[in-house]
Amino acid sequence: MKKVLKSGSLMLGLTLAIASLSACGSADKAGEAGTGKNASDVKKDGFPIVDKPMTMTLMAPDVGVQDWNKMQVMQEMEKLTGIKMQYQNAPIDSFDSKKNLVFASDSLPDVFFGADIKPAEQVTYGSQGVLLPLESLIDNYAPNLKKILDEHPEIRKNMTTPSGHIYALRTIDLSAVWYRGPMWYNGKFLKALGMTKLPETTEELYAYLKRVQDEDPNGNGKKDEVPLTSVKLDDLRMFFLGFWGIYDEVIYADKAGKVHYTPQEEGYKGYLTFLNRLWKDNLLDHETFSQTDEQKKAKGKNNRVALFSDYYPYFTLGTEPDESNPMMKPVKSEVPDSPVYGKHPGISSNGTFAITKSNPSPEAAMRWVDYMYGYEGGTLFAQGPEDVLWKYTDKEKHVKEWKPVPGGGDREEYRGTLTPNYGILVPGAASSELSKGLKTDFDKWIDKENEEKLTPIAKIPFPSVFLTEEEQAEVTRLKSDLDTYVKQMEAKFVTGQEPLANWDAYAGQLKKMGSDKIAGIYQAAYDRWNQSSGKK
Repeated sequence: MKKVLKSGSLMLGLTLAIASLSACGSADKAGEAGTGKNASDVKKDGFPIVDKPMTMTLMAPDVGVQDWNKMQVMQEMEKLTGIKMQYQNAPIDSFDSKKNLVFASDSLPDVFFGADIKPAEQVTYGSQGVLLPLESLIDNYAPNLKKILDEHPEIRKNMTTPSGHIYALRTIDLSAVWYRGPMWYNGKFLKALGMTKLPETTEELYAYLKRVQDEDPNGNGKKDEVPLTSVKLDDLRMFFLGFWGIYDEVIYADKAGKVHYTPQEEGYKGYLTFLNRLWKDNLLDHETFSQTDEQKKAKGKNNRVALFSDYYPYFTLGTEPDESNPMMKPVKSEVPDSPVYGKHPGISSNGTFAITKSNPSPEAAMRWVDYMYGYEGGTLFAQGPEDVLWKYTDKEKHVKEWKPVPGGGDREEYRGTLTPNYGILVPGAASSELSKGLKTDFDKWIDKENEEKLTPIAKIPFPSVFLTEEEQAEVTRLKSDLDTYVKQMEAKFVTGQEPLANWDAYAGQLKKMGSDKIAGIYQAAYDRWNQSSGKK
């Protein structure tokens, strides 16, 4: 379970969706989707989808747990829909390379599934007619997805390129809160120090970390506690930036709609100043910039770490899932209206399903994938077939309970043999309805922690926007140097190699390198997104 959730959190670590817009529009291709040679044989409702069995090729990444031909979920889909998928899999670590070769060779599968199709790929290959526009197919053959998009027009906008076309579907999870794992306190340390109230300001946080350093909360008689640990700051940066009113580590829009480039903001300076203070006082792990995630976890398992980031606290501490290690409540800094929290946008940045020009029946392919955006299909892909790992206790109200794992063993690992929805993002819509009755006490506690500590201060940092070809080229050019410079200077400021007295020189250098231009480009894209209806 740990391995999969970690993988999912990395993949669920959503970034700005950016794309290049080809100079050639694809309006002339719009009519091709929805007019497949077998369109008249495709039912708009009911199953099977087609009167005569049909075969399609499907390309997807493989996590190496099960042969897709033997996955019960995919076998159930074939029986239900009448569509047999011939799988073209590549290992997940090399899938992007294989996908690029397929696009370049024009030797296309009929559908891409779980394929992490970048926004630039969507627009490039959509404008070339390689990927079909999907909006008319959605409106006519995807009632489950259409209902979601009609009820949440911002999601339709997030899928729609500036030309007005949708070339790839996304994974939707409107109940999601985290971008990546939050921060957690070691409950044993809190108890040893008599902490009945969590820190609420940066000063209170500093005071707590200082007590950890001085008062031997692990009780071994050694001064070996690590008050705050990290791996290159990547696991804590976004959470900590919220203490200074910043929603994302690169680009975010504030509540007034102004777009900010984070590394030049005064709040970012406050973040660096605080971490430098922790570093100087040996409260921030001095192996932060050199250790691996495994080395960080080893410290946690030895009960040495007080505050850390992970998907769940027991992943680092090596304990059982329980309620003894509380989620960190973001703390207030000197910045007014802080803290804030950058909320998961509820949609994946990249495409998880696309239909190519090779497809014999785009209508059938759309109906096939639309099943995953409804309750029954969502349940099938999330939890496997009924009466294998779960059963209904109240089918009418969608309440389920877990069954014993066949043959014993880990439920999550067994689930990975049933469904492709394991270790990769697949198309579909997750919701709380899918897990009614299945949540453990730990799951319910996580929901409560989110509701009390993060949701009240949360806002989506930035929508999923597409850039024009010229904008994308400019951003790519500028960011290649800026990203390197910002990362180098962050480490230098935090460790004291560069004094914070040189902040103005640093900020001036960012502007010379084009930081204001990047903010301006994203401001224009954000304004276009706000004005767009998502409809062509």
